[in-house]
Amino acid sequence: MNAQGRQHLRMLWRADLYRHLGGQSGTRAALRAYRMVPGFRFMVWLRLAAATQRAGLLWKPVYVLARIMHKHYTYKFGISIPHDTQIGPGFFIGHFGGIVINRDARIGRNCNISQGITIGQLNRGERKGVPVLGDNIYIGPGAVVVGAIHIANGCAIGANAVVTRDLGENSVAVGIPAKVISTQGSEGYVEHCDYPDA
Repeated sequence: MNAQGRQHLRMLWRADLYRHLGGQSGTRAALRAYRMVPGFRFMVWLRLAAATQRAGLLWKPVYVLARIMHKHYTYKFGISIPHDTQIGPGFFIGHFGGIVINRDARIGRNCNISQGITIGQLNRGERKGVPVLGDNIYIGPGAVVVGAIHIANGCAIGANAVVTRDLGENSVAVGIPAKVISTQGSEGYVEHCDYPDA
């Protein structure tokens, strides 16, 4: 892994930390979050595994360790997110347990997910495929987002909603199947996004 790759990994870790700890950063904050915040701990190993997967022979032992730890926390915390899933910086796992995200899903910056959510694939029909999520999205407990759909920036998906169609920017969607009830978006739910990019 070259210097640019290492810098990018540190940026991802800092962004995830900043969002989990409400704007705190630094080594002491990171160690405290690693001990106390399961979602952050899981993301540390996921990010490391993703960063070292194709980093060359010297990084192979780090990659193997990261995959072992990632798998360990997958079972311990009930968070099934493959390490090579495309996830932007500032990923926030509010509560662990019952989280399933398809490897091919794409998730933008500052996404908040809750317990019991599924971001999955449809295997047939006009929406066959997996979702693409934009930036600053909130997904409530028990929600399901499936199929080749696009969730635009700033959306909020309510608890237990089942989303199978595109959502426009700042949509608030609830129900089964999900319907848009307002355009107030995720403001107030997705916070602490003012971390530096470098």
